[in-house]
Amino acid sequence: MSASAVRAAHEIRTVVGRLRRRLRQEYDTSGLTPSQTSVLSRLDKDGDASVSELAAAERVRHQSMTSVVAVLEQRGLVVRRPDPEDGRRQLVTVTEEGRTFLADQRRAGEEWLARVCEDKLTEAERQTVLDAMALLERIYRS
Repeated sequence: MSASAVRAAHEIRTVVGRLRRRLRQEYDTSGLTPSQTSVLSRLDKDGDASVSELAAAERVRHQSMTSVVAVLEQRGLVVRRPDPEDGRRQLVTVTEEGRTFLADQRRAGEEWLARVCEDKLTEAERQTVLDAMALLERIYRS
């Protein structure tokens, strides 16, 4: 592997990690833990899932996921409903309130990022960022 590929991989991983943490600071999580927010986002993105499926996807124990889902359910962000294909199972579904919560979080992060881009970067630098994002998207898709 070329030295530039190794360096690029390191820089991308480092900057993306820092940016994710910084964006999380901008979100108003309203008292949700990172695990709870992650599960809510996963359900919104991937659709309904059982507690077992969520536990596997998040790599936590079933018991831990049951607690996470209970808090989300108590807050009105998710509901459980019978699986139409297997009445013995229950699926966890994001509520409209949960979708609104996530949309508000995302909007807050994007607004912060747009302000920083406007204040700290020139138009040419913003275009460079857009070009770099296209390259990162290609990496993601491979």
